[in-house]
Amino acid sequence: MGATDLTGRVALVTGAAQGMGAAHAARLAADGATVVVNDRVPSAALDEVAARAGGVAMAADMHDPAAVAALVETVERRFGRLDVLVANHAYMSMAPFLDHDPADWWRVVDTNLSGTFHLIRAAVPGMRARGEGRVIVISSGWGVTGWPEATAYAASKAGLIALVKTLGRELAPDGVVVNAIAPGVIDTPQLLVDADAAGLPLADIKAGYATAIPLGRIGAPDEISAAVSLLADFRLQAMVGQIVQVNGGETRTRA
Repeated sequence: MGATDLTGRVALVTGAAQGMGAAHAARLAADGATVVVNDRVPSAALDEVAARAGGVAMAADMHDPAAVAALVETVERRFGRLDVLVANHAYMSMAPFLDHDPADWWRVVDTNLSGTFHLIRAAVPGMRARGEGRVIVISSGWGVTGWPEATAYAASKAGLIALVKTLGRELAPDGVVVNAIAPGVIDTPQLLVDADAAGLPLADIKAGYATAIPLGRIGAPDEISAAVSLLADFRLQAMVGQIVQVNGGETRTRA
C-alpha cells in the first residue's frame, strides 16, 4: 500500500493551534485533504496553522456541545462533506487526587471525553449517509496505564479507549471506521503542565521521561501524525476499533 491519498477529502482536526494537532493538519494536507483546523478560541497561531495547511480555521470550544454541533454543521455546509475527523483536543491539569478541585476535574473529563462524544455524534450522520468515514481519536498512554496526580486526564483518556472500541464495532457496518492512537510522552507544549506539577525545568522532565522509554527518547509530533495518516487511509478497512500505541516501547499490548 503506497502513500495515503486524501485528494478530494475533507478533514477536521480539533485542538490544532499547536503541537500534535498542528502536525496532524500539516500531514493530512500533504496527503491531499482539505483541512479545517479547530481550537477553543480564534488565534494568530490557529490562523497560521490553517495557512500552512492551505485550509480554514474554525474556533469552537469542545466543552460546549452546542458549539461542537455548530462546528461540524459549518464544515459540512461549507465543504459539502466531512470525511476524516481527528479528535485531538485535550485539556489537562494535574493535582493529587484528594486536592483536585472537583469542578476542574470534571472540566477535564467533559472536554476530553464528553467533547469527543458530542463531536463524533455530530459527524457520524453525514459519514453514515455517504457510506464511509474515518474517525481518529487521540487518547493517551496514560489512558492505558494511569498516572499519579493525573486522575481526571487518565480517566478521560481511558474512557476514549472504551468509546473507540465500542464505536468501532457499532459503526463499521456503516463504513465508518473508528480507531484511536494512544501516544506516549510527546514533545509538545503540554509537557509544561507535567514540568510545573513536578516543580522541574522542562528539559529535566523530558530527560526523566526518556529514561523509562526503551527507544531512549520521547516522541515527536510528526511520529503521531504518521499514524494519523495511516488510519485516515480509506484503503485500510480491516483496522477497526484499535488502539495504536506510539510510545517508543514504553507500554506493550495492554490496551
